[in-house]
Amino acid sequence: METKHKYLMNTWYVAALSTEVEGETLFKRTLLETPVVLYRKADGTPVALYDRCPHRFVPLSMGKRDGDSVVCPYHGLTFDCSGKCTRNPHGNQKIPAAAQVKSYPLIERHGFIWIWMGDQPADESALPDFGTLDIGHDNGIAHTYMKWPCYYELITDNVMDLSHVDHVHGEIITTRGQLSPMIPKLEENNGQVAVQWNWSQTPPMLIFNDFLPEPGVEARHFVRVTWSAPTNLQLTIGATQDDNAPLDYGHTVGQYDLHACTPEDADNTHYFFATRRNHIEEDADFNKMKIEAMHGAFANEDGPILTEVHKNMGTTDFFALSPVLISSDLGPVRVRRLLAQMIDAEQKAKAEKAEAKTPALAPAH
Repeated sequence: METKHKYLMNTWYVAALSTEVEGETLFKRTLLETPVVLYRKADGTPVALYDRCPHRFVPLSMGKRDGDSVVCPYHGLTFDCSGKCTRNPHGNQKIPAAAQVKSYPLIERHGFIWIWMGDQPADESALPDFGTLDIGHDNGIAHTYMKWPCYYELITDNVMDLSHVDHVHGEIITTRGQLSPMIPKLEENNGQVAVQWNWSQTPPMLIFNDFLPEPGVEARHFVRVTWSAPTNLQLTIGATQDDNAPLDYGHTVGQYDLHACTPEDADNTHYFFATRRNHIEEDADFNKMKIEAMHGAFANEDGPILTEVHKNMGTTDFFALSPVLISSDLGPVRVRRLLAQMIDAEQKAKAEKAEAKTPALAPAH
């Protein structure tokens, strides 16, 4: 299916939280301008189909389950997990050859259901390893989701440029103004882009202060954000009062987060988030409070700004507006340009493949 806007297609996007697709439910969501219905087979395996019956174009998500199959609510055509029509209750009950809907490969991992919507065979190895999310007590990890009215790259920009923290967010994650003057260290390796900030502050960030050996006393901090295609942002942040400790998740009081953005269309983004911490991991009440606070921080602070930015831009073409760039744009600009290169290369390869299949015209006589 052709889309109005350009997206990287042969890659993994998050389609849903694992908890959103349960039981006999037919769960619908528009992903990359494409309607999709998700459900689980009796054994729990997730399934994704194009959410449009090829007969009268009714959303299959309006239908009902028949075992592991889906029945269209309009004329009763039944489709199995591969998208093949297996029952036509009309006339001689012959099934038309074209009675088929597209099915999409899925992977369920880290509390998310990932979908591959491209035309190339799904490559499981292309999904980055976020295995740290799976290590620890069940109460040490939490997930959340929100749909936001802005173009997905604006959310990517927001996470790749954390210099906004002291200007947008409140006391609980303030860096006492220390991120803005810093030029983040940028690294690029194997198609990934990372930015990192290291600093010390007194008192420590309030999200870590009470769990350090000496609350209120100066601590070394770090935050590292690593982008991988198409929209995965792995953020690790921590603090330590040990002068010799490495600044990483394993040697600080910290947390390991994953932000993943899946475009619905040019004006809306599905924003998925997971956070894993390495302190008071068994406290379920703290876990609930933490994810609600992190959800609220975006919904009430970053989000409204990005909504207005999206409206004010009037385009998804950031560079066409000739933006003024400052030092903190180093990471997000590199990500934008790298992703654009990937999309262009993919579309060029697709066009060349289509051209190669087009039969040459016979010479005129």
